[in-house]
This record gives sequence, C-alpha cells and structure tokens, in this order.
Amino acid sequence: MLTLICRHFLARASAYYALTAITLLVMVPTLCLVPPGEHLTHISAKDFITVHTRNTPTTYYEGRHGPTGFEYELMHRFADYLGVSLNLDATHHPESVLPAVRENGDLGAAALPLLPSTPGVHYTRPIIQMQPLVVYRRGLHGIQAPSDLVGLELGTLSKAGTSEALRDLQRRHPTLSWKESHELEVAELLARVEDGTLDAAVIFEHQFRLNRLFFPNVERGFTLGDPLSMVWALPSGRGLGLLEAANRFLQDLQESGMLDRLFSRYFGHDDYLEYVGTRTFLGHLDARLPRYTELFQQSAQETGFDWKLLAAVGYQESHWDPDAVSPTGVRGLMMLTNPTASDMGIADRTDPAQSIDGGARYLRSVKDRLPESITGDDRLFMAMAAYNVGLGHLYDARKIAEKRGGNPDSWADVRAALPLLQEREWHSQTRHGYARGGEPVIYVRNIRRYYEMLEYVELSRQQFFQLEQTPTNDDPLLPFELVPPLNQ
Repeated sequence: MLTLICRHFLARASAYYALTAITLLVMVPTLCLVPPGEHLTHISAKDFITVHTRNTPTTYYEGRHGPTGFEYELMHRFADYLGVSLNLDATHHPESVLPAVRENGDLGAAALPLLPSTPGVHYTRPIIQMQPLVVYRRGLHGIQAPSDLVGLELGTLSKAGTSEALRDLQRRHPTLSWKESHELEVAELLARVEDGTLDAAVIFEHQFRLNRLFFPNVERGFTLGDPLSMVWALPSGRGLGLLEAANRFLQDLQESGMLDRLFSRYFGHDDYLEYVGTRTFLGHLDARLPRYTELFQQSAQETGFDWKLLAAVGYQESHWDPDAVSPTGVRGLMMLTNPTASDMGIADRTDPAQSIDGGARYLRSVKDRLPESITGDDRLFMAMAAYNVGLGHLYDARKIAEKRGGNPDSWADVRAALPLLQEREWHSQTRHGYARGGEPVIYVRNIRRYYEMLEYVELSRQQFFQLEQTPTNDDPLLPFELVPPLNQ
C-alpha cells in the first residue's frame, strides 16, 4: 500500500514540477512519510482556510460593498469549493507572503510570480500571465528600449517578479541600476513617478491598466522580457491534496470561462481608455459631471436605468453642456427636440434638471414601446438607437434585417441593417424612407464605451481610496534600496 501511495505521489509530482530524476529520488522519503491529504484534512477539520495576501487594488481591498478584488474573488470561490470559511491575513507585502506560507499558512495569494527554485513551497498551475511593463513620467523622451533606462531614477517592488525581470535585464546592461522597495505598493510607486521622485518604474501591465486613470502624467513605455505566471503558493511537506484541489479548481474556472470574465471585469478596460476623445472625456468627467451626478441618479431611480447609462447618453449628446445647441436646433444637456420636450412636459430645455428628467423619461418611454419580443441588452441598445434616429426608422431597420434573413429582435442584425437606410435600394421599401442610419450605430457604440468608462472610473476610485488613506513619508526615497550596477 505504501508503495502504491509513493508511486501516486511521484506521478502527481512529476506532472506539477519539472524535476530531474535525481530530485524525485531525493523527494521519495519525504513524500512517502506524508499522507497525501494531510493538509487538506487539517483545513476541513478546522473549517477555514487561512490565506496570506496583500491589501492592493489588484489583489484584495475593502470596497464600497465589502471585500473585493481579483484574487479575493478567486480565494472566496476556492474556500466555497472546499466547503470552508475564508480567513484572510492582508498585512503582507510581496516579500513577506512566502515566509508566512512556509511557517503557518495554508495558502499565499498575492499576485505571486512563479519562481520554481523557491524552497519550502509548492506552486499551483498558472492563473494569469503578468507582463512586466516600463512606465515613465510624461515629458521624458526616447524611453523606447532597455538601454534607455540606464541613468534614470528607476523604481520597482522587490520580490514581486518585476525586480527579477530587471535583474535579467541587468545581465545584458551591466550599467543598469534601480531602486526597489518591499514597503510600497503599485499605486504608491506610480505616485512617485507622477510627482517626479522617480523617472520611471517597472510594474505589470494589468496593474497599469487599473491605476493609469489616476496618474495622467505617467506614460506607458515598453514591455520588458517575457510574461510571468501568477500562481498561488502552498507550504511543502504537508501532502499534495490541497495542491491538487487548488489545481482542479483553477482548471475548472479556466475551462468554464469564469477566469477570463473575472480578469476582464477587473483589468480588461484598457481598450476603452485608448480611443480618440478619451482625454477630453476624463477632463469633463471631473470638471462637469459632478454638477449633474445627483440629477442623473434621481432620474435613474425614477426610470429604472443605471445612472451611469443616463450620464453616458448625456455625454454623447452634449458633453454635459446644458447650453449645447445642434445645427438643427436641438438643445440642452440631453439634446431634446421641441416636440419631445413638449411630450415630456419640459418647459426649458436648457435647464439641466428638466433636460435630464425629460431625456430619461423619453428613453424609458421608447424602451417600453418596443415589441415584447425584444429582450435584454438588445432591447436597451435598440431603445438608445431609437432615441437617436426615431422609432419609425428603427422599425424600418428591423424589417430590413428580417428581409435579409436576420433576426429583427437582435441588435447585431438591426445594427447591420441601419446603415442601409441610407441606400435608395432599401429605404425606398420602407415606410419612413431615408435616414442617416450609420449615426445610431455609432451613437450606441459610443454610449456603451462611455458607460464602460464610467463603470471603470467608479470601480477604480473605490480601489484607489486606500492609497489616499496611506500615510506618506517626508522622504519619498526612504522606502527604497539601491540595486547598483554590476560593474561596481
């Protein structure tokens, strides 16, 4: 029986680790002395799993509605998977997580990079890929290649994976030097680039996506080396049962698509921050939106929409300018026509409160008048299109979609049909005739982008709150240790 257990362990171990035959032989006595499920059995008996983590926006933090964060979501789901409670120790920095796991922890989940030579721990299968990225202060020029980093005030976090990437780089550029800290977190590092204490920093790409909104003077530079794997760490010498359970859990999460969805939720918004007009939007978001946020929220409560969606409509219509006037005489923050304003009982289209109220109620009325067969997001997107082009033209586009073999209740098919209202071959067959059908397609696309950006801002500001609460030191370089050039 003992021989069978040892064989089972060796087979499993060889699957998880790229060990040489000699290393496996050395491990045999230890493996055979440890029951395979010892650690897992202990966790089940105490009815909780202790996870060592970091209090960061990308890992775990206290949000408006309680604990949240990318890895927190994974930890919480894993505890549920095991049928136990989750006990967090979030007092760590990158350098202290692994010692805590080795000494008295069940699991380390803190954006840990896979470093196969680390003693005393086992690593799970990769969770996501983490790409090291150079970022720099706006105004510096020519930061395009590793050689450009020589001579700069460069910073990173120690033991987080990025410092290892810099050490690999230093072997090719021996004069490279940098400062690293085990006390700071990513947002604090970016703050030092923003204020000029550092010229540049090396962080992970997904971390920059999450934090870039708050550091407009920090520019994306270039990727550095190969991506690293984010993993969880478990103490070695206590059997492989918990490791196997964690790997099964992570594999199921990946195969179901849930891992990708969680990653997109927390880090997948970068595209929305890249298209033309983003800087203008972000400027207006701080300068204009606060004046009207309560009005959007009040109208949202009355009409059942998300207030950020109404705000996105308002931005698309007027850039939140209550005095905006179109060439056709449409006026106000929500750009109501005279007939629409009259139907909604709006006396002054330039009054922000009346305009937002009228626009929200009009969007609700349009959505309510759509056929019941249109459901979900398709119904919302078609209502927004009709807000722009009119219900009549939307119905014409639905008929065109049907004639072309599409589904008139699908926004994707109606979206493809709307531009055909500009072609005589098609609009001559409709009740309401010609329309600039390409405009509502762009209109809905833009509103969706603005809405995503508002969602991103709200989430990021919750995550960024912890940086504002962190006490600052009078000496901004105090937490750093210098890594000198190799030729010194």
